[in-house]
Amino acid sequence: MKPLYRFLTVLSLLFTACRLHAQNPLPPKYEVRAVWLTTIGGLDWPHSYAQSSYSAEKQKDELRNILDKLQKAGINTVLIQTRIRGTVIYPSAYEPWDGCLSGFPGKSPGYDALQFAIDECHKRGMELHAWVVTMPVGKWNALGCSRLRKKLPGLIRKIGAEGYMNPENPQTGAYLADICQEITRNYDIDGIHLDYIRYPETWNIKVGAQEGRRNITRIVEDIHRKVKALKPWVKISCSPVGKFSDLSRYWSHGWNAYARVCQDVQGWLRDGLMDEIFPMMYFQGEQFYPFAIDWAESSHGRIVVPGLGIYFLSPQEKNWPLGIITREMKVLRRYRLGHAYFRSKFFTDNTKGIYDFALREFTPYPALVPPMTWEHATAPTAPGQLKAEGTLLSWLPAQSLGHQGSLSYNVYSSTAYPVNTADARNLVRIRMLQCAIRIPEYDGTRYYAVTTTDRFGNESPATQLARPAKATTAAGRNILKCDGQRVELPAKSENMDADLITIETLQGSIVASRSYQGRTADVRSLPEGIYIIRSLNSKGVAHKLGICQIKRRTLQSLP
Repeated sequence: MKPLYRFLTVLSLLFTACRLHAQNPLPPKYEVRAVWLTTIGGLDWPHSYAQSSYSAEKQKDELRNILDKLQKAGINTVLIQTRIRGTVIYPSAYEPWDGCLSGFPGKSPGYDALQFAIDECHKRGMELHAWVVTMPVGKWNALGCSRLRKKLPGLIRKIGAEGYMNPENPQTGAYLADICQEITRNYDIDGIHLDYIRYPETWNIKVGAQEGRRNITRIVEDIHRKVKALKPWVKISCSPVGKFSDLSRYWSHGWNAYARVCQDVQGWLRDGLMDEIFPMMYFQGEQFYPFAIDWAESSHGRIVVPGLGIYFLSPQEKNWPLGIITREMKVLRRYRLGHAYFRSKFFTDNTKGIYDFALREFTPYPALVPPMTWEHATAPTAPGQLKAEGTLLSWLPAQSLGHQGSLSYNVYSSTAYPVNTADARNLVRIRMLQCAIRIPEYDGTRYYAVTTTDRFGNESPATQLARPAKATTAAGRNILKCDGQRVELPAKSENMDADLITIETLQGSIVASRSYQGRTADVRSLPEGIYIIRSLNSKGVAHKLGICQIKRRTLQSLP
């Protein structure tokens, strides 16, 4: 490629990224928003050891707090490191406990950490994928590696101080498939996520490239076969090297999935061996955008969720400015791709403001995970009768005959009837397991709808809450006028000592506070949506003033 032509092409891509960065299009209803939650060494969790019932509860509370923050920021998929280095975070018939939980390799923390994580994610409407590190098994004499060397003599190869499973030995695929089968059979997971499913970059590959790719593909086939035979709705995914191969105009600098480490990822998508991929795209500029577009164009209808290196925002790493990541996120959305943060702690620590950006601007509303229509495409039945009594919205469960796996429910709400369930701004809760939810006191001015989702992600038609014949005058006074810029507040009564108002989402998250001195409050910085306005006095006592809808002229999509 001529230098000038290459420069102009890259400049065009970056200009598009800047245009998208300056705009704030409405978030989509379907989008994977994921984090990798690393357990090795307690990098993301846990940060304390479980050595008693008290310390085990402290460890659990830490995970609950992390998941609460992830849920508030729109995360719907958690990839939790389950097999670490020939060690695991659940009671296994194959491998010992990792020491990250109890502080002692091989010792139980006193509870099943994987089951606990699944339950807590599902309570919050989030998918949990068991992240399985495949080839690396740790230090040569560490517990995981040494036990595997005794169990499977000759299978583990030593490179430097580390042990690796041999991808050229058929035992590797059979053994890893057994691990994944054990997890799938015993746990209600949503996915098996394969990490390092490739040749190590330090491996002296003596076979041809095609044979090397066949070796890795055979392992993927073994795992796919055993997992899908048990639960076809469990997603098989992997985290490949971020660039598939050299492109006609862009060079991968020798670090790509296909040629360098023998990952035929696009072939796995084409042949149905992968339902979802999370390519590790920890790059910027011309090393990011064209390769992301390449993944999008080669998805074969499967789910593609590029991984973002948000750890590079840290001053201790590369000290990237936040704009590098936020521009990448907006381009990914343009191409209908999801996004995954590496790692969870850098996200929840709000490094360079990344958490605030997600919460307030990019993912202020929940989103559903795209359905696996290639596995199953029949929509479930709608929920039964929907009713509101006081602050309780409830419905009858959908008929589950003929459905594989459990059903869950999505709740929508708006001030218009019927509720538009195609609008992500109307999503209130996703993947609820129970058939009831607490709502603001029902006064006939808001409308609700509920849908059913099956384990493949297919959604039913909506069951709408019956429209009241007429809203009362008192109910009408609870709607606060808003022109999209300012919301009108009721006059303070003589005995009201509130100096502040809080603005919160229908899910109960406070997103802003304003002075309660005049009769209006500025809401220009808030995204479109429905909000509850409350007064707040000096003692922290809150009173509901009403509900407002922030609505502005819809932005035109880019051509």
